Amino acid sequence: MARIEDRLFDLLEPAVAALDFSLWGVEFVRAGKHSTLRVYIDHDNGISVDDCADVSHQVSAILDVEDPIKSEYFLEVSSPGMERPFFKAAQYADYVGETAAVELTMAQQGKRKFKGVIAAVDGDSIEFNVDGEALKVAQSSIKKAHLVPQFN
Repeated sequence: MARIEDRLFDLLEPAVAALDFSLWGVEFVRAGKHSTLRVYIDHDNGISVDDCADVSHQVSAILDVEDPIKSEYFLEVSSPGMERPFFKAAQYADYVGETAAVELTMAQQGKRKFKGVIAAVDGDSIEFNVDGEALKVAQSSIKKAHLVPQFN
C-alpha cells in the first residue's frame, strides 16, 4: 500500500497544477489531535502569501470531499523555502553542486546523518560527495533530506 503522502500527492497534484503551481511535496506529521499536513508548492516566479491562501482553499475543498485522513489535522501550505526538503530523486538534479543535509533510514558506509554535495542523480539514486568520498544512495533509503543554503 502506498504511503499516505504518495496518495495525497496524487490526489492534490492536479488541483495545484490547475492553479498554475507545481506541487513540490506533501508531508504528513502525525501527532494525535495536533497532526499537520504540509503541502509545499512552487512556481518559477516564487510564492506569495496569497498564492498559499488560494491553494489552501482549493486543497481544503478536495480534502473535505475525499476525506483521505480520518484524524484531525492542521493544513499548512507554503513554499519549500531556502532549505527546501527533497521528496523525489529528480528534485536533486537542479541542485547538483549544492549541499544537502540527509538522514537515512539505515546507516550506509557508516553514515546515517550527513551533509554532502549533490554530485549526480541517476534514476532513483543520488550521489553525494561526503568529505571527499562518493556516497550513492537510493531515494527509498532517505528518511529526510533538505538543501543547506550557502551564503557567500
